[in-house]
Amino acid sequence: MSLEGKRILGIDPGTVVMGYGLIEVKDNKPRVLHVGVVKTAGYNNHYLRLKHIFNRTQALIEEYMPDELAVESPFYGKDIQAMLKLGRAQGIIMGLALSRDIPVFEYAPLKVKQAITGMGRAAKEQVAYFLKNTLKVEELPPELDATDALAVAVCHYLQMKNPVAKAGYKSWGDFVKKNPGRVK
Repeated sequence: MSLEGKRILGIDPGTVVMGYGLIEVKDNKPRVLHVGVVKTAGYNNHYLRLKHIFNRTQALIEEYMPDELAVESPFYGKDIQAMLKLGRAQGIIMGLALSRDIPVFEYAPLKVKQAITGMGRAAKEQVAYFLKNTLKVEELPPELDATDALAVAVCHYLQMKNPVAKAGYKSWGDFVKKNPGRVK
């Protein structure tokens, strides 16, 4: 399966700042098309923030027509209320994509950082630095939510290039374990 021309929209969900990054595969490499943030600080009501997230995500999908959506899964913290609010935002984003038959893929923050920097515990600034240099982008938005979203899209691209991941295996060891007759 060729990835050529595929558009991947990466989203780092948030109820105050939501990052997004859109890449397109060109010559078997990810190319940045658009990256930015959606801010909801002007809305003091959580439901109005969700409505704004809905409207902006809908506009991004309609304008850029992504083939797939990659979203960062929530980081598990101690603040249950924050987790619930984040889950609502994520649900809206996923629902919008699914309503347009756009496949959704979810990645844990550690997996994204590992894919981009080689270190699962890398700082957000390190992720931004690696993206800027790897993708040869002169300038990225200063908001780390934007670069996190771009990292989610690139992580998904890397997963799609990986034949082990595409086939549903967790690792090469998992492949060997499930296919002992194919490896000598």
